[in-house]
Amino acid sequence: MNFDFAEQSPKLMMLLWGLIAFAVVVGGLLVLLDAVPAFFARRREARLVAASASGAPLPGRSRSREGLFATFFLLPTILLLMIGLVVPALRTTLLSFMDGGSQNFVGLDNYRWMFADDAIVRVLLNTLIWVTLVPLVATSIGLLYAVLVDKARMEAVAKSLIFMPMAISFVGASIIWKFVYAYRGEGEEQIGLLNQIVVSLGGEPRQWLLDSPLNTLLLIVIMVWIQAGFAMVVLSAAIKAIPADIVEAARLDGVSPWQMFAQITLPSIRPALIVVVVTISIATLKVFDIVRTSTNGNYDTSVIANEMYNQAFRYGQNGQGSALAVFLFVLVVPIVIFQIRNIRQQRREG
Repeated sequence: MNFDFAEQSPKLMMLLWGLIAFAVVVGGLLVLLDAVPAFFARRREARLVAASASGAPLPGRSRSREGLFATFFLLPTILLLMIGLVVPALRTTLLSFMDGGSQNFVGLDNYRWMFADDAIVRVLLNTLIWVTLVPLVATSIGLLYAVLVDKARMEAVAKSLIFMPMAISFVGASIIWKFVYAYRGEGEEQIGLLNQIVVSLGGEPRQWLLDSPLNTLLLIVIMVWIQAGFAMVVLSAAIKAIPADIVEAARLDGVSPWQMFAQITLPSIRPALIVVVVTISIATLKVFDIVRTSTNGNYDTSVIANEMYNQAFRYGQNGQGSALAVFLFVLVVPIVIFQIRNIRQQRREG
């Protein structure tokens, strides 16, 4: 395939200008973040030297100046949050009260549709199944990994292998598992691991991703496979942080391994458990790649994020897609608030 530079020159120029703009903006920010603190540090050092030489009392820190200094560093973040989060969120909320073409105000019709349409109710139920099973199963498996691997031989190698799925993109993981679930007709050689096992045991191959609700559970397996490594790493670190004197005292009291786990380990790592469950819950609510790659949301496997994309970008129903986006945001907010309160409580207790 020949590449015509003359024909593609406008696109190449746009790409070049984009790279230049990116370099200027990022480089400018880096220079500011380096130059401004250095400037204030030199000024303060000069004042300290002058005060020391004259015998005057050393100048204290000005709260107003510190506030301006903090505002300077927070301003870029606030602007980016406004542009990338607050403004789109407000616009999406507004669009959720409009029709598909974003022309006419329809009030709460899009939200009524969400709970009245059988297909969308199925989507909401699927999302509920995901957010119920994935955090619990992934955290449980991660905790089991953490307990079994802790202080075992070749612990680092085992943890690396368990964590490896977390380093794979959701799309990549979905493609891997599509090969596991792959189907070929009866009598043909099976390339899917699961069907090959079934055939070797005397059974018949199945199209696993076509049968509901089994297909939803099989997609959940992919998410659990990815998130269990994350749970294992966090919980393993929490287990290692348990004070050695507490563990030694429990052993001297003659507690059994199960009592050690239930009465010492679990209470000690409760904050880490909450963090893991909350993090995986938020990731599960937003799951899109796995469903999109594996089944495209067909065969009763769609979830809110996938259906939001379908309504807004495939079917041209901006109002209904925006309503699903707002509903997804509403589901995430209580989890975030709970996590913030939990962090504050831990700080007070600490």
